[in-house]
Amino acid sequence: MMKIQKIRTLSIYPILLLFCILILGLGCEKEENTIWEISPDSGTTVIQTMVDGIEFKFCLLNEAGEAATVFDEGENFTFHFSVTNKLNENLYFYPDFAFSNDNDFCRVFNSNGENKSKPYYFRGVAKIGIGAYPFDVDNPFVFEQSWADSRDTIWRWSYGHYESTHQEFLRKGIYYTGFKYRFGFVRSNGGPTVYTDSLTFKINFKIQ
Repeated sequence: MMKIQKIRTLSIYPILLLFCILILGLGCEKEENTIWEISPDSGTTVIQTMVDGIEFKFCLLNEAGEAATVFDEGENFTFHFSVTNKLNENLYFYPDFAFSNDNDFCRVFNSNGENKSKPYYFRGVAKIGIGAYPFDVDNPFVFEQSWADSRDTIWRWSYGHYESTHQEFLRKGIYYTGFKYRFGFVRSNGGPTVYTDSLTFKINFKIQ
């Protein structure tokens, strides 16, 4: 009996090994990450790319409303992020990339990696169904937020509520901002949700 038990125990090892390999393979696939990064030396001031029929645009705007990666000391700048549906079907999109204080969306770091915070506090979002977030063809979601925001009242964007952190203008130096997110888009016809890989957007910029 002891011998039979030993043979049975050994026989499950290949199965466990195969199971582990499959799990690791799936895990690696889920963690796939696509990265876009620009800097003052990259020759472009805008990250603009198409992923599975969805167009993403991320940049910083100067006080003239132009995309830039170099700003003068004492000059304000604005985060601009937009997502546009270029598919041939209407979707729904819950933009929770902007519904958090914990992720790095709109967060700024200096060249040493020191966290300079965000220009806002996220104060919560109204609990409304996905039907309140239509993502029709060529009708983009656009999020814009200035770094130094003087508003003293809470404002709303897409059912989310925000309050200024009253940031001061950044001093001369090298900085960066960026975030990582996996986007999901719900089909209006009830089909399977469209998911991207994890996408990372990073802008290196300079205050001179």
